[in-house]
Amino acid sequence: MAPFASRLMPGSPSPLGATCDGLGTNFAVFSAHAERMELCLFDPSGRREIARMPLPECTDEIWHGYLPDAQTGLLYGYRAQGPYDPPNGYRFNHYKLLIDPYARRFAGEMRWSSALFGYRVNSSRADLSFDRRDSARGTLKAVVTDEAFNWGDDRPPAVPWADTVIYEAHLRGSPLGE
Repeated sequence: MAPFASRLMPGSPSPLGATCDGLGTNFAVFSAHAERMELCLFDPSGRREIARMPLPECTDEIWHGYLPDAQTGLLYGYRAQGPYDPPNGYRFNHYKLLIDPYARRFAGEMRWSSALFGYRVNSSRADLSFDRRDSARGTLKAVVTDEAFNWGDDRPPAVPWADTVIYEAHLRGSPLGE
């Protein structure tokens, strides 16, 4: 399915999100009840899934994996597998692409449709039903970003703590509620 297939290594549970080190990218996402978490990679347009692979490790409820050669600009999402038991609060549906809650950037646009719901919208069983349509086409994709920043000649201010002043401000709406 893709050039990255079967190359996911264990990686690290920290930091959360997608972290590119120049040689590859570490992916880490939290789920307390998932039984399996899959990393889904997309072509640059975000329309076609080019790879799907299970994150190989779960450490303290954080699923993680390291993908060599995965660089900035790569589009991705997750699919979580686990129990579908709405009365007990579990609504895992691996047909639905999940955006990374720790992503720093997204690509594409949301195209709202009933396929985005984990259940069949007009079903007589309401939200207890299960929808098997893939939601990836209508869902935003997360983007691997470059977190490096060139500070140039800038340096920390090196102000001694005795001379440091920390300002605190509390903001609220106007008294007129506007």
